[in-house]
Amino acid sequence: MTTRTYDRWVFDLDGTLVDVEPGYIHDVFDRVGDRLDRGFTAEQAETVWHGLGGPRNDRLASWGVDVEAFWKAFHAEENGTARAEATFLHDDAAVVGELTEPTVLVTHCQRYLTDPVLDVLDIRDWFDAVVCCTEEIGWKPDPRPVRMALREAGAESGDGVLVGDGPHDVGAAWNAGLDGAHVERHGHEQRGLCVVGDHRLERIDELVPS
Repeated sequence: MTTRTYDRWVFDLDGTLVDVEPGYIHDVFDRVGDRLDRGFTAEQAETVWHGLGGPRNDRLASWGVDVEAFWKAFHAEENGTARAEATFLHDDAAVVGELTEPTVLVTHCQRYLTDPVLDVLDIRDWFDAVVCCTEEIGWKPDPRPVRMALREAGAESGDGVLVGDGPHDVGAAWNAGLDGAHVERHGHEQRGLCVVGDHRLERIDELVPS
């Protein structure tokens, strides 16, 4: 147990606090494949969805997929309501709702998907600010979205930590001057690499005090 207190908390969303039922992932990739006139195996779909085996774009390119066309099709096939209905909260993430320090969310999940998830799971009030990364705002490990969220929450100083499930989350934490905590939901062997951070977790409640 590595529980400790911070003055400010930053969390990633997908793969960290929540995840999506496999059936939804496979359905989306089937429809994306129809648009691109190619198929994706269940393993490929889950590899890209969860960011396993390295950067998603690198994986797609290695399979001969046009990366720009893929993401255009992917976002066209995603539906906020369907995504939210297929999303579940990890049981160990409930402690985040008990935090009294400034707590923000910084996610690569786009706003039209993030908002329904927060509302359906009734966790919007856990966060003092929510930032959805874009080309203009920046993508983790760029620290700009992290700093934006903390600024909106009035939490620009003090000891802080960013908790996420990918190496880009730890990178964003360090680039923003925070501790980086990696929560591993799939195991290092399935991920294909070992993510090093200030904290290596299997559950959120190993770090967040309750």
